[in-house]
Amino acid sequence: MDFSDTKEEAEYRARARTWLSENAELKRPGSTFKVKYGADDLVPLAKDWQLKKYAAGYAGITLPKEYGGQGGTQLQQVIYNQEEANYVTPRGVYEIGLGMCIPTMLTYATEEQKTRYAVPALEGKEIWCQLFSEPSAGSDLAGLRTRCVRDGDDWIINGQKIWTSGAHFSDYGVIVVRSDPNAPKHKGLTYFFLDMKSPGIEVRRIKQVSGVSNFNEVFFTDVRVPDSQRLSDVGNGWRVSITTLMNERLAVGERPAPDFDEIFALARDLHLEDGPAIADTAVREKLARWYVEQQGLKLTRYRTITALSRGAEPGPEASITKVVGGRKHQEIANFGMDLMDMASIMMDDEAMPMRALFQEALLSSPSGRIAGGSDEILRNIIAERVLGLPADIRVDKDMPFNQLPTGSGE
Repeated sequence: MDFSDTKEEAEYRARARTWLSENAELKRPGSTFKVKYGADDLVPLAKDWQLKKYAAGYAGITLPKEYGGQGGTQLQQVIYNQEEANYVTPRGVYEIGLGMCIPTMLTYATEEQKTRYAVPALEGKEIWCQLFSEPSAGSDLAGLRTRCVRDGDDWIINGQKIWTSGAHFSDYGVIVVRSDPNAPKHKGLTYFFLDMKSPGIEVRRIKQVSGVSNFNEVFFTDVRVPDSQRLSDVGNGWRVSITTLMNERLAVGERPAPDFDEIFALARDLHLEDGPAIADTAVREKLARWYVEQQGLKLTRYRTITALSRGAEPGPEASITKVVGGRKHQEIANFGMDLMDMASIMMDDEAMPMRALFQEALLSSPSGRIAGGSDEILRNIIAERVLGLPADIRVDKDMPFNQLPTGSGE
């Protein structure tokens, strides 16, 4: 691996760092966006921040200039992401749209559609969501049951999606549905994009145990979608979905706070019965392990950066950072609660360290090991596509979807 920037990369990093220092607050241990602002301010501040990035040339760094992007390299995007991670900025509103939906649109949409939808998304004027997961499918995306039927120049969609992040504030979404139940499950899918304000779409927010409501159920009742909004051929939805999912692996690889810096700050500031938590050998042992893991994840990302700098495309190795990072995030949240002892049951933003960041993270962290691919799915990807191990036996590979046995014994 090459850890040093080239002359051009160093210049780009310096420009990004200067702009960020002039427009954002430098992150210090514990100074996350939630600590400074709170969840209610996320969407309006994210819109302001996205427009600033667009005006400065840091939105859509890798996208072609004709679609509002900068025509830059993937390595420039990585460099900017590294630098922005050092600042307190609103995240979680545009990552799905710009990291997954718009790249899929630029691969499969018409030229007119690319121009129409890419620029408003980059400017922050339109927000996108990803309508994939379903109640009956679990981690098996190809097991989805939301269906579509052709009706002249339209398709009529009926069914339900679940765990859709940000659907309640999204303007558009991408969706994969079943168009041919007589085909094997991977071959009977078709992919569309749609207006989230279309008649027949009902979004119901899910109240999470952490107290926030970022996930949603989305119901479709005779929703009409023009055939012109179909991406790729009828029945080719699985291939389009893979494009989205490979982009998703990169987009969700890094976990939100708390990470090592936050648990280190808590241990430094918190006093136990026999003195500062940071002085306890058991605490120091855990901190050391998480620091080593943090560095390991950083070096794994550097491996990807090195490959990008040599012209390669990102591959399934991105799954490694999510598997390790998701578990580490959950462990750190749990240990932060342990350090606070009985006081940890309090969720009061004003009373608890870092505005109850650890409390919320403990309750929300299990979702991070499911969203973007469960641990089990990602381990299979690593085993088969990175390590070259034999694939799992699939007896349903060529069986028509409507002949697959269901949980009801049918």
